[in-house]
Amino acid sequence: MKARVEDDGQGRRVVRDACLEPCAIERGMRIIGGKWTGSILWHLKDAPVRFNDLARMIGGASKKMITERLRQLEAQGLVSRTVHETAPVTVTYELTAFGRSALGVLDELRKWSEAVEAEEA
Repeated sequence: MKARVEDDGQGRRVVRDACLEPCAIERGMRIIGGKWTGSILWHLKDAPVRFNDLARMIGGASKKMITERLRQLEAQGLVSRTVHETAPVTVTYELTAFGRSALGVLDELRKWSEAVEAEEA
């Protein structure tokens, strides 16, 4: 049901059918809305990426922050982590099928953001 605001007949406004749980938009934002999360997903879209290369791609984020976000994304099933038995050991990250499903949303967000920026210029 859709929440709506009505007049109660005594001049007060009341909400009917208010959302008691996070709506679908809020749930989605909780998954991909964290700081640097969208950037990490976007940079993993083409191929597996080594951690240090990913850190270079995301210039404003600390390695600690990237590590934290990658762990969250891995726990949520959006990213997979692979340890390669090389000397030294190499770790790569790549999108899972679930992670790839977020790319359409991120691409639309990118287009919208670029349009807003163009309007402001």
